[in-house]
Amino acid sequence: MTTNFDFLQKVDKNLYEIIAEAEKLYRDEYFEQCMTQTRRFGENVCRNVLGKDRMPDATFDDMLATLKDKTTGEEQEKEFLDDLYFLKKIGNTSTHASKVNKDGIKALECLQRAFEVAINYSVYARGASQNILKKRYDTTLLVTGQKDKKTLSEKYTEAKKKASQYPRTEKKSSPVKKKKSQVYSMKTSTPKNNIPFFWIFVGLSSAVSLGMIITLFIIVKF
Repeated sequence: MTTNFDFLQKVDKNLYEIIAEAEKLYRDEYFEQCMTQTRRFGENVCRNVLGKDRMPDATFDDMLATLKDKTTGEEQEKEFLDDLYFLKKIGNTSTHASKVNKDGIKALECLQRAFEVAINYSVYARGASQNILKKRYDTTLLVTGQKDKKTLSEKYTEAKKKASQYPRTEKKSSPVKKKKSQVYSMKTSTPKNNIPFFWIFVGLSSAVSLGMIITLFIIVKF
């Protein structure tokens, strides 16, 4: 089955078999074992790069420290070391974890880092063709075992074309209706000057009664 690391077969068959197994483990969803296998790959790469400069009983940490001391400070070397340290850290965590952690994203990152390590190792440590530097990790190939025939630019063009067919429409906000303010006008009623009929009747009656009393008083007196 085709893998992302086929270029490594001509450079180092042993390394190829180790990392090809890691891809197979990922494809079968053995993510923890995949991460452990990528750590094994990184350790063997480190051992091969040091060659005679490593101690026979040196650990992965020891070899990384030695390799770090021998670097010249170039960016390519720094990235190479960062990837190796990452593979060691994640591989150790996966190996010594007390619980099963099916982290497919982290396992995929380990494979991608191992891919970069393999490219740098092939070109800068083993003198392979620099055309390898143009390679990119293919997740479709990882999952299906078949290389995607479309180039990255073709995928981009296709995705852009699909996006243009379904333009994003912005949801228009419905106009907010303004509530009419209720106006309460209070009219003050002006008191009417008209005197009620009852009081007019009472007044006239009182006046008539008073007039009769006065008349009787005059008659009695005289």
